[in-house]
Amino acid sequence: MKYLNKISSIMCSATLGLLVLTGCEGADLYGVTSPDWISEKIDSIENAKKGDVEVLEGMEEDVYTVGATDFSTGWWAQFSKYYVIPDGKKFHLQFNLNINPSATNTYKNFAMIITNDVDRGGEGYAEYGAIRYDNQPSGNSEWGDHIDRSCVESNLTFSTDTDAGVEKLGGKVTLTVDRSDPNAFSVKMDNGVVTKTYKQKTPLANLNADPANTNIRIFLVPEGSYLNFLAANVEPIGGYTSAQDKNPLSMVLNNIPAKVEAGTSLEDAVAGVSATVTFEEGVVKEIPAAELYFSAINDMDVPGDKQLIVIYNKTFKGENSAVPVVATATLKVVPAVASIEVTGMPVQTDYVVYTSEKTASLGFAVNTTGLEVTATYVNGDQAVLGANEIQIGSIKAQEGEQNVYIYSENGKRTSLKVNVTEVRKAVDVCPDPNIVGAEDNSTGWWGAHAQDINVPAGETRAWYFTNYGSGAFNWNNWVAVLRGAELNEYAVVRADNFGWGAGYDGNPDLVTSGGQLDWAIWNAAINGGKVAVYVQNYGNGFADLTAVMKGTNGQTYLQYYKNIIVTADDLNVSFTVDSSHLVFE
Repeated sequence: MKYLNKISSIMCSATLGLLVLTGCEGADLYGVTSPDWISEKIDSIENAKKGDVEVLEGMEEDVYTVGATDFSTGWWAQFSKYYVIPDGKKFHLQFNLNINPSATNTYKNFAMIITNDVDRGGEGYAEYGAIRYDNQPSGNSEWGDHIDRSCVESNLTFSTDTDAGVEKLGGKVTLTVDRSDPNAFSVKMDNGVVTKTYKQKTPLANLNADPANTNIRIFLVPEGSYLNFLAANVEPIGGYTSAQDKNPLSMVLNNIPAKVEAGTSLEDAVAGVSATVTFEEGVVKEIPAAELYFSAINDMDVPGDKQLIVIYNKTFKGENSAVPVVATATLKVVPAVASIEVTGMPVQTDYVVYTSEKTASLGFAVNTTGLEVTATYVNGDQAVLGANEIQIGSIKAQEGEQNVYIYSENGKRTSLKVNVTEVRKAVDVCPDPNIVGAEDNSTGWWGAHAQDINVPAGETRAWYFTNYGSGAFNWNNWVAVLRGAELNEYAVVRADNFGWGAGYDGNPDLVTSGGQLDWAIWNAAINGGKVAVYVQNYGNGFADLTAVMKGTNGQTYLQYYKNIIVTADDLNVSFTVDSSHLVFE
């Protein structure tokens, strides 16, 4: 990153071979004046050289980039333009696929999403499915209700998503979507090394609300890669983007830290900052901190609010721009924490701890309701720390008193004493299939269910999975369904501590962990978080569901629903989704 106070062909030719052919008197060079049979022979040789390479007609320049150039773009984070393909049209798109040289997974390339003629997430939006460039028959390289995986062929097949060879997918890719045959539908992805095709012997169904609208759309999604688009023969929504260099117009800053400890260097304080820069013609690019200029008004050693000034002075192609773009933000500099202590005890200090072989690594989470941790700063000031400013350790699966340690962001430590009254061993279970919901989180509410698994009276079962949510709302995550063999529901309970059902509504014995969390932080942390769900059937008409989630932010969270009314000898548990998907282990 940069700071304002630091600104200061080889050509060759060969023609002699043709001249040898003129050694006989009166002879001509072979060409258009040669005898017909010679011209035909030359044409046949040239055609043989071309093979089945298709000539792409009507291609127009469309130059823009999707995906961070440091290969940090995650799944469903950035999208290409929409390309609308009418019935009867053959669509071509060309782009350079940039594969991370350090990539260890075959899925770190791109996927093409096929949808109806509606904006992503808009009213009536529906997906045919997705086709990814890598081919893994045993994995998830294609998905969707309207995608038949038996129609896929590729000259490069991976057995697992950790096979070597993902780099073979890189380079200039030509993507063709063919709707020209009224009785078929096909897709081809080809970079001259790897060719993948999808050949369906039936046309696509019409998923548009208006039956007269037979258009489909496609867009591309990178993961751990980035795409440099080159040309297309269908003008995308928003128009083509020319290859002419483009000046920056505006900039939005991302990941500004909420607080910075006094004495932290500006370089360290802004290391995680990035900027979304919009250039002429609407081209957008993610710029890392290393390519930005930073300046902070007022001394970073003194607590208080600092004016952060960020400048970007490059064109889309990386040349110096005539007019740089500037954005500002506020950095809150706070004194260093000298010590922390528990100044408010949580409502729960006695615990029944659940554990199993698969879930033991998660530990068991503290119920943070009522917990208050106060920091004393080096200047003598004190303040209560927020939930995102502390890390709380896990409760060990051992009976008796124990200390759970709590840490501040700068490593200061205190402890909380808890008492484990009982350790309950659970039996691990895993539904078949082990993935519930579309992996692009497009499955709507109640759109997919895990296998029902029985919890016998007097026993406990444990489910261990990774949760992936759309991030839109708290409820776009896992949902557990407790029901009988005839699908009669006792309770439907969500990851965000909300539920309903015959054994839930109006139940005077029901106890829940409540909505004490910072839901915005929790909702971000659960996307990719590891979750253990324990269901205990007491055998007396009541059951408990307890969930422990280790978030992507390092925090461990506890949620529970105690005393759900059930039928003791008829308790099954399933899971469903809502714009989310679950991967069980």
